[in-house]
Amino acid sequence: MNSAFSSLDWAIFATYLVILALSSYFFSKIKISSTKEYFTSANSIPALAAAISIVATTQSAATFLGVPEFAYKNNFTLIGFYISSLLAVLFVAYVFVPKFYAIKALTVYELLEKRYGENSKRQAGVMFLVGRVLASGARLYIAALAVSMILFLDISFLHMVFAISLLLFGALIYTYFGGVKSVIYSDIIQSVVYVSAGAVVFYYLYTSLQVEDIYTTLQSLGKLQIIETSIDGKFSIYGLLGGWLLLNIAAFGLDQDMSQRVLSCKDTKEAQRSLILSILFTIPIVLLFLGIGALLFLHYQNNEIVQSFGDEKITIFMYYILNEMPEGLRGFITVGAIAAALSSTNSVLGAMSSVAIEDIYKPYKLKKEPSTDERHFLKASRTGVLLFALALFSMAVISYFWQRYLEVSLIAFALGVMAFAYTGLLGVYFSAIFTKRGSAKLVPFALFGGFLTVLLLQTSALGFSIGYDWQIAVGTLIAFLIMMTGAENG
Repeated sequence: MNSAFSSLDWAIFATYLVILALSSYFFSKIKISSTKEYFTSANSIPALAAAISIVATTQSAATFLGVPEFAYKNNFTLIGFYISSLLAVLFVAYVFVPKFYAIKALTVYELLEKRYGENSKRQAGVMFLVGRVLASGARLYIAALAVSMILFLDISFLHMVFAISLLLFGALIYTYFGGVKSVIYSDIIQSVVYVSAGAVVFYYLYTSLQVEDIYTTLQSLGKLQIIETSIDGKFSIYGLLGGWLLLNIAAFGLDQDMSQRVLSCKDTKEAQRSLILSILFTIPIVLLFLGIGALLFLHYQNNEIVQSFGDEKITIFMYYILNEMPEGLRGFITVGAIAAALSSTNSVLGAMSSVAIEDIYKPYKLKKEPSTDERHFLKASRTGVLLFALALFSMAVISYFWQRYLEVSLIAFALGVMAFAYTGLLGVYFSAIFTKRGSAKLVPFALFGGFLTVLLLQTSALGFSIGYDWQIAVGTLIAFLIMMTGAENG
């Protein structure tokens, strides 16, 4: 294993930090006078910029390292998940987005307020916040693992704290001052960096392989399979049109982390365009990283690989970075992983603050003090960003110790928490949009019912187990049926 960064690696790393510093200084000059400007840029974001930001938000360090792992161990059927995403995005664009813009929403949960009252908006917001702290804190931990391994060749506590702090600081310098506009335009920078890093690695691997016909070899080994027809397959065509489709509808339409970019566009048509473009951009990026995994399979097929680093399991891409990445390329791939982590972390800080302030704190404050001005709420919004950064830091540190001292994997749970939350939200929103049934009193029961159903099915507590995609479908159905027990209204 290489002992440390070379001088060239450190130079590339330092250059990236300078770019972060200069761009954050430039974006901090954005003048903001209201929470509407802070959270949605007063609907001034072009569709193309919003689309690239959505792409960046969906990509994380876990995706950066995990997609090649899937292709290395399996094939290209993961791309089916993103084809399902395209169908979901079309649904969100033409069903949800017009309704959000009709009420001039700053958060997607305001739609529930119009249908079931203020409490339902607050309850959905709390569900989002709890899930996001757990899920995004765990993702921050995974990203910090990668940074610590590459920079220091260990995952000691102090080095992990440094890596977590570095990632959070990078996210904060964009989010705190410039709000969503700063985040969106910084995401463009991060997207260029991590896609470029992936392209360079793919080219290096492709040209270094001693294989006469790479495509034919991969084809003969079944590594290029795209469609999974088996009902038991993880990304079978049945699951892609069922549970995975529901998951993607929730992720793009009901998760403020993703939807904040959509709500920042000029109008409904621009918002719809941004969503559709985001998936059309994402598919080739995912194919690029699947390609890296397939090439790594050819690179290592005759070798016995132990994918571990100390007590931590690592992906094949991380193994390659740690053991075989040439001088210079290691530095570039490091900033690529950091860019992927920053683009998902800075977005979630603004999204959580928007829900906490707009859906929970502002209504409460205005009831007590109706004369409270926008300067107070703008200050509260920035304070919220800091508090949620602290929450993510705490969750990432908890994850570090949990992984080492407890038998139950908090990471596996935390990464699935948003899916647990999605089922309840889907049931409530489908009731609100497509029926006249349901009530404010049933909303918390439906949210909890969807969450509990998926949790029980995932842990096999009911005595049997089904695939994750079917768990989502059943959880959504349970939440919807709970809402349907209410009388017709409105």
